Order: sequence, then C-alpha cells, then structure tokens
Amino acid sequence: MAARLTLRDLTLRFGGISVLENVSFDVDPGLIFGMVGPNGAGKTSLFNCISGHYKPSSGSILIDDEEVIGSSPATLARHGLARTFQHPALQLESTVLDNVMLGAHTRLPGGPIAWSLGLPLTGRSEKKIRAEAREILEKVGLDWAADMNADELSHGLHKGIELARALMSRPRLLLLDEPAAGLPHSEVEHLIGLIRTIRAETDITIVVVEHHMGLIAALTDRVVVLDHGKKLVEGTAAEAQSDPRVIEAYIGKEADDDAA
Repeated sequence: MAARLTLRDLTLRFGGISVLENVSFDVDPGLIFGMVGPNGAGKTSLFNCISGHYKPSSGSILIDDEEVIGSSPATLARHGLARTFQHPALQLESTVLDNVMLGAHTRLPGGPIAWSLGLPLTGRSEKKIRAEAREILEKVGLDWAADMNADELSHGLHKGIELARALMSRPRLLLLDEPAAGLPHSEVEHLIGLIRTIRAETDITIVVVEHHMGLIAALTDRVVVLDHGKKLVEGTAAEAQSDPRVIEAYIGKEADDDAA
C-alpha cells in the first residue's frame, strides 16, 4: 500500500544557521510529488531529514501517521522508504545484478551476515531475489548490462542501477534526488516514461527533487517550492511556474549567481 508522508513545522539548524524553517506539507498516497527551488533552497537537506540522514532540530515527520523523525535509514527502510541519491553510491567492481540485489537486504532470511556466509537458508531466497532483480533491470531497460561490472557503465546508467536497487526493496515511499541530473534530453524523456510506468504498475508514493522543470511539469501531480529553507508555494507545477514569488526567487538567484 502506498504510504502517506506528512511534514509539520520541520526545522533544521546547523549551529546558528537555519537551513529549513517550519516546513509543512502533505503527500497523499500514490502521488508523484515534486520538490523544487533554486540552488541553496534546502531541497536536499529536506530529503536528508526525511530519509534519516539528518536529524531535524524540531518538527514532525510522519509516514502513515507514525512519527519517524530521527529514525535511522535502516528503520525507515522497514517503513517502506527507499531513496536514490544525486551521486549514486554503487559497488563499482561488482556486477550490475549484484548491486541491484543489495536492495533486497531487508528481506534476507537470517540477515546480511547469513547472506554473506552463504548459509543454506539463504539459497532458495537468493535464487528468487536474483530472478526478481533481473526482472527489475528489464523494467528499467538495463537487463543487457546485468552481468557487467558497474564501473563499465556511464554516470547516467548508474542512476538507472540505483533506481533498480531502490525498487528491489519494494518501497511504499520512493525518494528520487535529482534523477535527471546529467542526463541528455532523450534519456530524460525515457526517465519520465519509466517513472510513470513505475507509479502505474506499483502501489507507491514518489517524491522527486529536481532542477529540471520540464520533468517536474510533465511528471508531478503536485509540487512544493522552497526558497531559503522556507516553503514558498504549494500547488500544481503549472501554478508554481506562474507564481510571481517563484519567478522572483529563481530570477533573483540567477542574478546573484551572475554577480558572483
């Protein structure tokens, strides 16, 4: 069942610096929800709070009305949360298939130690998980690379491997951190179609952080726009793009970058 994500008055401070301030929004089950904003808006920091990599200073994060603030990534995985990163962290000397199979670590009988030791109780499960990993690689268009080492593939394809690994955990809530970064236009179009297919075929809620406004406009049901750590606007992508506050935030940021 797709998860509901709720944030209430989320605040994150490092020392005396406020990175996020009283951010609140709801993501209904089954939505594709976008988080956008200029560089430095706090998007990745917010993702890090949701995924357990940062502990917020105050506020609330709920998955299906259960408080998870301060939970570890491993605990959140048991709640059905999976995440990709802007810069994929793969085992480059392992095969693509082995990297994807790692996504099933929460489902291993006996845990990762039994798996690594090759104990008998893991044998049947390994065969099932291996077959499942191949099916997911086929879905994301990487079945041809299953037996290649990850370091033989491009950065763009590494993103596909990481997405497949996240799907192996059978998530109910999937966080995608700038999935289109560094991709050519043709691959962005493929990515849009792939994410739509995942949502159509899987009971899942998807939250996307992205600078690529074309992807956000084509893909999301709703978006929230952040600026300087605060929620600026929430609505559809079309509403956000036409909002004067959003236009000012982006133009002002570009002017600051040009001046620098």
